[in-house]
Amino acid sequence: MNEPPIDLDTDELLSLVQRSWDPSVEALDHLAVGFGAHHWQGRVDGEPRYFVTVDELGDRHTLQSLEAAYAGASALARDGLDFVVAPLEPFVVPLGDRGVSVSPWLAGIPVAATDKVVTATMLERLHAVDPTALGVTLPSWQPVAGPDLPDRVATAVREPWSHGPYGERSREAVVAALDDIARWTARYGELGRIARTRRWVPTHGEPGSHNQMITPSGTVLVDWETLRLAPAERDLRALNRGDRLMLELFDVEWRLDEISQYATWFAGPHGDTADDRTAFEDLLHELSR
Repeated sequence: MNEPPIDLDTDELLSLVQRSWDPSVEALDHLAVGFGAHHWQGRVDGEPRYFVTVDELGDRHTLQSLEAAYAGASALARDGLDFVVAPLEPFVVPLGDRGVSVSPWLAGIPVAATDKVVTATMLERLHAVDPTALGVTLPSWQPVAGPDLPDRVATAVREPWSHGPYGERSREAVVAALDDIARWTARYGELGRIARTRRWVPTHGEPGSHNQMITPSGTVLVDWETLRLAPAERDLRALNRGDRLMLELFDVEWRLDEISQYATWFAGPHGDTADDRTAFEDLLHELSR
C-alpha cells in the first residue's frame, strides 16, 4: 500500500519485531509497494535486513490461515523449491487486529513483466510437489464468495455511501451491475462444484510479475499468504493456459473478490489517497470488463 495505516504505531511494530525476531533491528521504513498488505524495511546497522509485512485480519486472513500458508511455504523451501521465499519463524505474530510476518530482505529487482517461460518452470515444479510428503498440512482452497453475495451487496447499496469522495460513485456503479453480480455469483458456484472433481496441487495463488523478484540466484516468488491446495489453473491463469472451465472459475473468483472488498471499502470511511484512487479504478474495471 502507498500509505501506512493511520492507526498503527510504528514504534509498537518495531518493538514487536525486536521481541519476536531480532532485537538488533533499529528502524522500520515504510515501503510504498504492493496492494492489500502493508510493508516495511527493517534495518540493522543501517543496512536492510528484513521485509516486514502487516496483514489485516478478518474474513480474508486469520492468524490460523496465515500460519498454515507460511508454514507450508517454509516446507516447500525445505523440500528444494529454491524460488520460494518463506517468512521466518515465528511465521505470524498478532498485533491488535493485524498479523505481522517477517521475511529476509532480498537483494534484487522487481519483475517488470511476466516471463512466461520462467514462470511456467517455477509453477511446474510447485505443482509437481506431493503435499503429503511435506510434513505439514497445506491449507485448501475455499470459495471466497458464497451464494448470498448478491443479496448482501443489494442490501448494502440501499443506503447512501456518504463517508468519502468515492462512495456514491462506487455505489451507483455497483447498483448498475447488480444483475451481473448475481449472474457471476451463480456461475462461480457452478464452477466451484466442478473444481471439486479436479486434481488439486500446491498453488501460490498470485504468481504474476507483482509477486516475483529477480535476485542474483534467479527469479523467486514472494508473498505466500495465498498458498492453497487447488486446481493448477489457480496459478496457470497468469499464463492463460490450462482447463478452460477452471481458468474461468479463478477469473470469476478474482472479479467477485475485488468487487466485494471494494464495496466494503467505499461503503465506509475513506479518503482521496493514492490507494483510494487505485481501489476505485479497480472496482470500476472489475464491474465493466
